[in-house]
Amino acid sequence: MPIPLFNSIASWILKKRIHQMELFTKYPNEVQNELLFNLLRNAQKTEIGKKYGFSGINCYNEFKKNIPISTYEDVEADIERCRKGEQNIFWPTQIKWFAKSSGTTNSRSKFIPVSNEALEDCHYKAGKDMLCIYFNNNENSQLLTGKSLRLGGSNELYNNNNSYFGDLSSIIIQNLPFWAELSSTPSNKTSLMPEWETKMKAIVNESIPEKVTSLTGVPSWMLVLLQNVLKETGKIDISQVWPDAEVYFHGGVSFKPYKKLYQKLIPKNSFRYYEIYNASEGFFGIQDKNNSDELLLMLDYGIFYEFIPFNGYNEDSNKIIPLSEVKLDTNYAMVITTNAGLWRYKIGDTIRFTSLSPYRIQVTGRTKHFINVFGEELIIDNAEKALEKVCSQTKSNVFNYTAGPIFMEKNKQGAHEWIIEFDREPEDLSLFCRLFDKALQNENSDYEAKRYNNMTLKPLRLHKAQKGLFYKWLSQKGKLGGQHKVPRLSNSREFLDELLKMNY
Repeated sequence: MPIPLFNSIASWILKKRIHQMELFTKYPNEVQNELLFNLLRNAQKTEIGKKYGFSGINCYNEFKKNIPISTYEDVEADIERCRKGEQNIFWPTQIKWFAKSSGTTNSRSKFIPVSNEALEDCHYKAGKDMLCIYFNNNENSQLLTGKSLRLGGSNELYNNNNSYFGDLSSIIIQNLPFWAELSSTPSNKTSLMPEWETKMKAIVNESIPEKVTSLTGVPSWMLVLLQNVLKETGKIDISQVWPDAEVYFHGGVSFKPYKKLYQKLIPKNSFRYYEIYNASEGFFGIQDKNNSDELLLMLDYGIFYEFIPFNGYNEDSNKIIPLSEVKLDTNYAMVITTNAGLWRYKIGDTIRFTSLSPYRIQVTGRTKHFINVFGEELIIDNAEKALEKVCSQTKSNVFNYTAGPIFMEKNKQGAHEWIIEFDREPEDLSLFCRLFDKALQNENSDYEAKRYNNMTLKPLRLHKAQKGLFYKWLSQKGKLGGQHKVPRLSNSREFLDELLKMNY
């Protein structure tokens, strides 16, 4: 079959899913309610189902009353039993895949269960939906006439008593049908290479000759890959290497600090950026409009959602609510119940609803990533909006950053201390610092109050990081590539002090 014809037929088939999406956008709460009771019914004979009386739950309030909120620490023992071969603990079908998720650089590893249902009805379904939405919004797309450059995790899969663990991306690649590899680069063999530096060179060499029409991966690591491609080819920008590239599907970290860097690497007005929201625990949202910063919350992936109002540093589980009760412009910690046996599980992310019909969201940060030593309640969303504004004012670009507190001492006020690695430095760093401090005050009234007349907080302190500092730091920790992320904000100085020591 000619490739253009294949592109047309495949896009037509994919777009048929739009009608199902319209169903859950029109009847979101009914779809979620039905999904919840399907999950309860399927798992009623599991250990968890018997313990909490799933068979006797007839409404959301009973579900809420019977089953406690959980964190990874609460379910870790059951997950370890499952990893050793026991089944029917929290989900009725066999679970042999576990997504290894380390979160921030200092966290010990978590092993998130991945059922066959989660693979098929959540992760793979989301991958097809991502293409469906894109084709629906871009009728003339030639996406499937070439290959998708994918950049996944750097871990191979490990066998543990006939269960397997590794990055979620590795699990997904391992289970893809054979024909899926034909539309992707690099090969599965290269994608699953465990050593990051060796893998990066292999991806560059394997992908350069291909006709790449799309990119998929975490912005921070994809940027490293694209820079290596330019270095290897000697080209000025990515459009000279892959002139048919038309879209970048990105997720994992906020795109705000990286957007200008990508526009510089891919100076093509027609090039699209599509955000996705996925994690080891599930796939939650997809940007459903061109040139948007909102994500459509996907409601039929086998995930039931609940939300806890989150004020930047504290949450009250007694105030947990279902989707039907959420409000606009309120920060929520997200709680999920999934078709892999996570029951009322706190994922650790915070989101904000930007639309209630349909339900669209923005990811605002992590429940553990903020600075609130002095009552300022500074969250990642505040920081990135302020950085975006100041970079525009000073014609600079930020590549990476982290921040922590300067603690109060006797007769000394506290402050925030930042270390920033610039891709394009501001001409006047002290001006950047002052403008950034002011922008943070404009974004966060609590920070502004603490900064008033320097009564509680002094002006922030800023250090310019050496080129490659964060990369070197992650390398020393064995955290290169894939899902590994730089912790942005912290109530401690652990990350900050390690980086500052390496910087000077």
